[in-house]
Amino acid sequence: MILRIDALQAELPPPSEPDPAGAAAVQELLGGKFGEMSTWLNYTFQSFNFRSRQGARPFYDLLCSIATEESGHVELVSTTVNTMLTGASPVEDGAAPEASLAAVKGVGNPHHFIGGGQGALPQNSQGRPWNGDYVFSSGDLVEDLTHNFFLETGARNNKLKVYEMVEHPAARALTGYLLVRGGVHQVAYARALEWLTGCDMMKLFPSPRIPTDKIPECKPHLERGEHLKLYRFSERAYQEVGAVFNGPHPETGEELTVADEPHPEGAAAHDLPPQPAVFAPSAMPEEIGESRSSCAARRAFAGSRPAT
Repeated sequence: MILRIDALQAELPPPSEPDPAGAAAVQELLGGKFGEMSTWLNYTFQSFNFRSRQGARPFYDLLCSIATEESGHVELVSTTVNTMLTGASPVEDGAAPEASLAAVKGVGNPHHFIGGGQGALPQNSQGRPWNGDYVFSSGDLVEDLTHNFFLETGARNNKLKVYEMVEHPAARALTGYLLVRGGVHQVAYARALEWLTGCDMMKLFPSPRIPTDKIPECKPHLERGEHLKLYRFSERAYQEVGAVFNGPHPETGEELTVADEPHPEGAAAHDLPPQPAVFAPSAMPEEIGESRSSCAARRAFAGSRPAT
């Protein structure tokens, strides 16, 4: 079972100046070949399909732990896209026949507004949908782990490019965090391959050469040691992951560790305002609030009735 917590893994800034073009670029980190949907579902299906789990428990625990973290990364990227799109359409006088969406024509991904409720979509930066063919689950542990190392390497490369392309504060906060956490996963799969095969994967680092210590948005996470920690995302399970995630970090020499706490402390997500021009959550958001009050009143009335 997977337990969901109503928080983001890292803090994101509130909406500021909208950036639909930047949001379209950030979509690559969600629905691209090396995006978070790919890392999440690659590791998830590999963990679902894992045979002889007790015989290779540390490797199974590794896949499960990282897969669950990646599902939270999908939410984090989606929230970033939503933040960047907030305010791109008018919040007043947006009803037909006014041309309320004319200003976003030709800017970014039109599907964000036409069919996406001004929110994130399972698509890449070109607007092409994420593809299940991106999932690789051969059943061969060495083959899968080698693929995962390559996948994390490509993912970090793309994150750096989006960081350099998009200056929006939410995009910068997102990529700063993901560059650090993606580095942990890259090292984790390399360490697992070392234990399994005896090859010296540490000679491949740094790959790609990303100076996270010089990126301002990475520094707070580095100072907290997030580049060294692996989270299990479970209160009791996946305890054997430390058998493969250990030793010195290949770039800093610091000791890798499995965190005592199951997951990062996280941060509350900002409650993004309605965007009535795209009917999100309605053309008349106040009606939703009235319905909520009515539901609460009915609940209170039902609870006050004497038992029969």
